[in-house]
Amino acid sequence: MKSATPPDRHVHQSLAPAHEFAMQFTSTPRGARLARRLVSHRLNDWGHPYTTPANETVTLIAAELTANAVQHGHVPGRDFHLRLTETTDGTLRVEVTDTRTEKRPAPGTRTRTPTADEEAGRGLLLVDALAHTWDVTPRPVGPGKTVWAEVRASQDPVGRDPDREGHR
Repeated sequence: MKSATPPDRHVHQSLAPAHEFAMQFTSTPRGARLARRLVSHRLNDWGHPYTTPANETVTLIAAELTANAVQHGHVPGRDFHLRLTETTDGTLRVEVTDTRTEKRPAPGTRTRTPTADEEAGRGLLLVDALAHTWDVTPRPVGPGKTVWAEVRASQDPVGRDPDREGHR
């Protein structure tokens, strides 16, 4: 993870969202695919066209987080929840909440590089590379967790924030 995040920071900064989208999805590959598409469409509606770095980056992060919710956070009969916000300072935040508590990414494995023969384990590496910051927090109500990531809309295509270069 790129930065230490105080536990009380899982709620978005004090800036009120300029835009917000939230929806519940079935915990299936089809639900994850629909969530990803709606994120991209919503960002386009908010002034981040489909081919812009902000839209492509946040959509890719949403795809990874929703796929993880389906694969690792699935509890039979339970859905996952996605929330997308944009603050007035241009920060885009995607949150994916599922109801599985015990499948929480361990801090030591978040950025562990998988071996060449491993078939999984690259999703959070991708999120780590693209997001300005991200973390996992307990679900606000009931069992589960929320995995969230933030991207500044002014970031370049590979998720690098020019203001942070040299501070990684």
